[in-house]
Amino acid sequence: MTLALALVINQAFAQKKVKSFVVTRTIDAPIASVWKVVGEDFGAIANSHAGIVSSTYNQGSITYGGEGAERICNLNEEGTKYVKEKQLDFDAENHRFTVQVYHSEGIPLSAKHTKAVYAVRAIDEHTSEVSFEMTYRTKPAFLGWMAKGKFKRGIEDYLIAVEHHVITGENVNKDNFKQIKKNYSKS
Repeated sequence: MTLALALVINQAFAQKKVKSFVVTRTIDAPIASVWKVVGEDFGAIANSHAGIVSSTYNQGSITYGGEGAERICNLNEEGTKYVKEKQLDFDAENHRFTVQVYHSEGIPLSAKHTKAVYAVRAIDEHTSEVSFEMTYRTKPAFLGWMAKGKFKRGIEDYLIAVEHHVITGENVNKDNFKQIKKNYSKS
């Protein structure tokens, strides 16, 4: 009985350390165009994310977006900070999928507890809304409250970059993002 109570308390305590947030953005583009960038071009996220230096499909993975696709996202030129992610629950018809982080290096994330749900929905034939719901846990867990703001701002910036990439076809990087953000920031 004491062991069971300890396990329940431990599980409840661990759950409190998991953080989450949702970011959405309306993009003046058809759903197919937005879905192509976030869902189908899964391994090419570096083209639409200023914080990712390079991205590729992992060796042995399928080489297109879809169920089971895996990518590595390098966050620095040296390749010492990166995340490896896998696409799960891929639903092309409803424009939705889950990304599970299964390894991180140089970033304080607990892979076991870190995932994101991407969803794109049509507002009308020329406008879409993309949403990104992240659930994560940091390693060590107490960093979670400090990291939440940084993670959320990073995803807000990512969705601005997605909008720019979808509309213009131009790749986004750390050198051009400051101007892009000025152009797309909503008052």
